[in-house]
Amino acid sequence: MSDIIELQRRIMAAMDRVASGLGELSGSGGGDAATQQALEDEKIVNAQLTERIRMLSQRHENDMTKLRETTESTQAQLAKLDADLQKLRKANAQLSQSNQALRDANAAGVAEPHLINKAMMAELEALRAARAADISEANTIIAAMTPLLQDAPGGEPAAAAQAKPEGDA
Repeated sequence: MSDIIELQRRIMAAMDRVASGLGELSGSGGGDAATQQALEDEKIVNAQLTERIRMLSQRHENDMTKLRETTESTQAQLAKLDADLQKLRKANAQLSQSNQALRDANAAGVAEPHLINKAMMAELEALRAARAADISEANTIIAAMTPLLQDAPGGEPAAAAQAKPEGDA
């Protein structure tokens, strides 16, 4: 960005010097018709270059804004994926503890219904956490792939958006 601004500043300074030099030539009244036409042509080219620089700067700013938005969106999705994976790890640890307690009770020959219920609840929580992690992972992949598919020849962004899985239902 600073390179574009520096180049723009240098071009504008050069164009100002040319304009002031041409102004001195035209003010002296000694120019002929060809010189006057060349001066007008240079002014037109100068205006075109100025407009092109303005458009390039604006396009660059738009691209940077889109890039920032995409980065923020991706970071939010990665944070959600990380949270879902943490829940999955916690649920799996609870499931392992419940299963170990159930195995110990079974080895002792003691049938404990509350341990069976606890193990089943832990297993259900682990399944829910795994599903949430899978959905977050799929959403992150879709978000990363959508811009690539849009840029591809014949890419269909609408199809990619329709394939996005829904949240917890």
